[in-house]
Amino acid sequence: MRNLSGGHVEEFVLVGFPTSPPLQLLLFVFFFSIYLLTLLENVLIISTIWLTPSLHRPMYFFLGHLSFLELWYVNVTIPRLLGAFLTQEGRVSFVGCMTQLYFFIALACTECVLLAVMAYDRYLAICDPLRYPSLMPSSLATRLAAASWGSGFFSSMMKLLFISRLYYCGPNIINHFFCDISPLLNLTCSDREQAELVDFLLALVMILLPLVAVISSYAAIIAAILRIPTAQGRHKAFSTCASHLAVVVIYYSSTLFTYARPRAMYTFNHNKIISVLYTVIVPFLNPAIYCLRNKEVKDAFQKSVLGRCHYPRDGPD
Repeated sequence: MRNLSGGHVEEFVLVGFPTSPPLQLLLFVFFFSIYLLTLLENVLIISTIWLTPSLHRPMYFFLGHLSFLELWYVNVTIPRLLGAFLTQEGRVSFVGCMTQLYFFIALACTECVLLAVMAYDRYLAICDPLRYPSLMPSSLATRLAAASWGSGFFSSMMKLLFISRLYYCGPNIINHFFCDISPLLNLTCSDREQAELVDFLLALVMILLPLVAVISSYAAIIAAILRIPTAQGRHKAFSTCASHLAVVVIYYSSTLFTYARPRAMYTFNHNKIISVLYTVIVPFLNPAIYCLRNKEVKDAFQKSVLGRCHYPRDGPD
């Protein structure tokens, strides 16, 4: 914890997971395997949706965007996690730390809004199925997806403008495996009230408002499902949104649990362990949940992806 009060911090030291070398190697192999499986899962989902004309619908259009987001997200966070298991301390420049923080916040905020958009899509499909094609045309789906990405990256830029302007004079040790908002704010030497206020207000807009939209959509969906007279009809209606609901519960529960009281949680090493949940485990579970519960995606994968592997395109019919 050297004192750097003589000048501005030019690099940060990230404290990883200081354990015994055999355990570090075991954890590295475990998380590297999850990393590869996550990449494979999302690539297969994107390929299946791209190659299957019957899946060129808003529901799967949003799912493709979610899979692309997860691909980008794990490539921002997991390599830093793997490096934490190889070395007990990792160094990152000030610019590199801010760049990593920017993309991490942008992708996390984008996922919040995108999950809300997907909940609204399921609301229209279940509560007003006859008018669904006119209420959710492809042009509107494209605009909603673009708004999700744009709002996420814009809010991240606003947060970073205030965080990067703070003065960091030391110590420069972050008890985490990547650059996150809470540990950075705890290291600043200048007044951080304005940055904390901006972070809080944008968190309300980018996390709580989408969560309210998700809860409202599913409240209407559940009410509509309960009005279906037959048990088979209720099961069919609920199965179309069960996978998305599971993803929403896992993602928001881990995110809110982590950032509800960031200062208090930062004083414990458990914060790093919880961060692994939403940076590694959640992206790994999301595509698995969608593929395992969605028969249409599984059938399309077998026909489009596996079928092209077994049968050459220019072969006989």
